[in-house]
Amino acid sequence: MAGSIARCASLALLGLLVATATTAIPPPEQAARMARFVLHNCDWGALATLSAQSGLRGRPFANIFSLSDGPPGSRGGSGVPYLYLTDMEISVQDLEINSNASLTVSLAQTPYCKKHKYDPQNPLCAHIIFCGSVVKVDDSEVGLAKKALFSRHPEMETWPKDHNWFFAKFNITNIWVLDYFGGLKIVTPEEYYSVKP
Repeated sequence: MAGSIARCASLALLGLLVATATTAIPPPEQAARMARFVLHNCDWGALATLSAQSGLRGRPFANIFSLSDGPPGSRGGSGVPYLYLTDMEISVQDLEINSNASLTVSLAQTPYCKKHKYDPQNPLCAHIIFCGSVVKVDDSEVGLAKKALFSRHPEMETWPKDHNWFFAKFNITNIWVLDYFGGLKIVTPEEYYSVKP
């Protein structure tokens, strides 16, 4: 009898955990919220630039960058992907010639997809593709960028000062969401920034 009660309690707890996991992620019909959710829950992304490097000039070049749209937590962030960059980095050298880029972030880097046994290429393991440009933040936004990045990536504060680090942001012009079967969904920046994550 005690074993049956314990099993029932375990199943009830498992059901509660599954329900919580499924309500934590936005439903597929809310693509703008999904884009905000994925970005806020990711700590890094693949930034693709047009290479300015000898032998690769004009070819796509993808590189991994730490990012943040705000401190971690359930309240959600600003939706703005902030970056901490140096001119010494090869992708940043590409951006100095052509600031256009794309940025991909995926829930594959979170426990969500592993928990559900979703391969990173499975559409249910949601990923977002942003297109736009990378720009230095102005003085009025440095505080926001610093708080967003250093709260998630505290190691950044100790990076060599002689590398001339600066805060930048990904200026979003186009957004594609792949979070379900049936192809990409297009979200406008206006829709993206107007929803609550």
